[in-house]
Amino acid sequence: MTRTILELLDELRAIAQIGLNYAKNEYDLERYRRLMQLAAEHYADITGLDEPEIIARFNRELGYVTPKVGVSGVVFSEDHKILLARRSDDGTWSLPAGWCEVGEEPAFTIKREMREETGLEVEVTALIDTFTRSPSMFNEPHASCLFLYHCHVLGGTLTPSHETPELGFFDYTTIDHWHKDHRRRVVRAYEWLGQQQHGN
Repeated sequence: MTRTILELLDELRAIAQIGLNYAKNEYDLERYRRLMQLAAEHYADITGLDEPEIIARFNRELGYVTPKVGVSGVVFSEDHKILLARRSDDGTWSLPAGWCEVGEEPAFTIKREMREETGLEVEVTALIDTFTRSPSMFNEPHASCLFLYHCHVLGGTLTPSHETPELGFFDYTTIDHWHKDHRRRVVRAYEWLGQQQHGN
């Protein structure tokens, strides 16, 4: 299988980062720093992010480098519309979602993200599916593993936030501008719902 330049850069920076974490010899450390700089330079060219910002992101990850872990949550209305949010960062539509914080279990993360982004208190009722994203999919400087959860509303009031200035339950087929792969996740959620309704 042909590998993209972003996938190669992701491996290069992982080698550099792991080396910087474990190496003791100053000559080895210097080589790993140079590998990190080369990876950041090329990431900057491809993603449009500033090189210092990319290096700062990498430096925040300590220890063995692994993919980032993300979550997204599905809430259906009684008429089977789905809760979506318009994002403030790029104006696109997505499921409520976010990255896991250090020490958080993914199921806890989606409850926190739901509270912060929508004002709703939820319980997780099912893991619908998992997704993976390579760096080349959306020009990101990392690979990621993503958990898609079905959530049941326990309380709270639907309330926009600075991250999600517009919220509501929608017929997803009327939405045109999606954030990254969120339409794919929504389609999978409706497949799952259909399976639950038919007892599969």
